Amino acid sequence: MAELLASAGTKIRAFTTGQKVKATVVSKNSKSLILDIGGKSEGVVVEKAFVEARDFVKTLKVGDTVTGTVLIPETRDGTVLLSLRQAAFDSSWERLEKAKEEVVPVAVFGKGVNPSGVTVDVEGLTGFIPGSQLGKEASKNSQGLVGKYFKARVLEVDRLANKIVLSEKEVSDAADIKAGKEALAKIKEGEVYEGVVTTVANFGCFVKLDLGKKGLEVEGLVHISELAWGKVENVSDVVAEGDKVKVEVIGTKDGRISLSIKAAMKDPWETAGTKYQVEAKVKGKVTRISDFGAFIEVEPGIEGLVHITNIPPGKRLSEGEEVDCLVQEIDAKAKKMSLGLVLTAKPIGYK
Repeated sequence: MAELLASAGTKIRAFTTGQKVKATVVSKNSKSLILDIGGKSEGVVVEKAFVEARDFVKTLKVGDTVTGTVLIPETRDGTVLLSLRQAAFDSSWERLEKAKEEVVPVAVFGKGVNPSGVTVDVEGLTGFIPGSQLGKEASKNSQGLVGKYFKARVLEVDRLANKIVLSEKEVSDAADIKAGKEALAKIKEGEVYEGVVTTVANFGCFVKLDLGKKGLEVEGLVHISELAWGKVENVSDVVAEGDKVKVEVIGTKDGRISLSIKAAMKDPWETAGTKYQVEAKVKGKVTRISDFGAFIEVEPGIEGLVHITNIPPGKRLSEGEEVDCLVQEIDAKAKKMSLGLVLTAKPIGYK
């Protein structure tokens, strides 16, 4: 038999389970795929193996070359049963990478909702749409996306980390996003705009800017530290939704705009040099206590320090307490002021 095989010049290939084989598509129908694997018989993809790779099989045509995995080296009828799961998996990643590169939307299927966003099936893989990437309508009812097909844009593809991040709003709110980018291009740092407070949060507020042209609207964040020259404990004490405010653009990065309400106002230190003279009496409120003294706010945005050496033994100051002080020294340019306490009683231990 060996001599006969040798004389025939035909090399019989033996396959093992799990082996990777290169194959050429011979034919396909709605239930199976026939492949030439260079063996004594053909390779077939049928039943469960066919179903799990159905979408990938649809992209194949006769003559295409694919890599399959041997499931059963030889069935009763002598064929080799193959799986295209890995090939379909690789093909899905490649299509998503291409979609990201070419900035084209892909079809996804909503699977579930969690506090962070929506999980979806995309090309047979699991992707995620963060809440921040849901459009106006979708964000109102993210649960409504579950069980439905819709389009999204690929933002991030990382095969090694098995991570796919998409954006629904880049498709549904495309017109608004385009207008927003046009508006952002017109904004320059240092310019002052009028706007309306749209959202108030514990970390600050969002302000929609009026750029003077219909359709050009953009929102920016005013951090709590940029609300006023004085210390702000609660944002709602300073602004409310619907308030009209003036803001200065202090930063534009990654499509985000940082705004400042206090920068659009006059810095109180600009006039502090003439307003507060040395030896002048001032009233203030203790804002914080440190190891080296107490900070006193004499007006919003202007604090002075009563050094610990100027606090008599036995005298205890507490935050929020109102005190009378004397201006000992002031440097408006450096925004520094030294204060002394006006004593109304003889200090303990004073002789």
